Amino acid sequence: MARPKHATFDKQKVVAENRKVRHNYFIEETFEAGIALQGTEVKALRAGEGSIAESYAEVKDGQVWLVNANIPEFSHGNRFNHEPKRPRKLLLHSREIDKLFGAVERKGMTLVPLSIYFNSRGRAKVELALAKGKQAHDKRQTIKDRDWQRDKARLLREKG
Repeated sequence: MARPKHATFDKQKVVAENRKVRHNYFIEETFEAGIALQGTEVKALRAGEGSIAESYAEVKDGQVWLVNANIPEFSHGNRFNHEPKRPRKLLLHSREIDKLFGAVERKGMTLVPLSIYFNSRGRAKVELALAKGKQAHDKRQTIKDRDWQRDKARLLREKG
């Protein structure tokens, strides 16, 4: 019997966050994935360096890869330092990989990373989202709804 999944992920220290994703995409479902890193990459992430602003994930040969994520070279690294923008393998269960592959192929969805963080056990994790792109009118509607919610809260506070 499988262990039940947590509703939220246990984020202890968020290293990198992709905040534009929620503006550009409708988030359908989120997954927590491990990430295969080299030693100097882990040290650079623990120092708080790293960016996933223009990165995405792709399913290739039954594996999921994080592409275009920038983890700069570790400052105290030697000649064995890592390459900053290399593709990194994401660690998921095969059932999750199949689900992601099907959604990307059939429904035309995109895999985008939301954040890189360290969990309570000290493991580097990636919060991965299955997302559908927003059109320009969708973005305008989202902004309009957000502004209305803010105005409504302000009115209720004043009338209070």
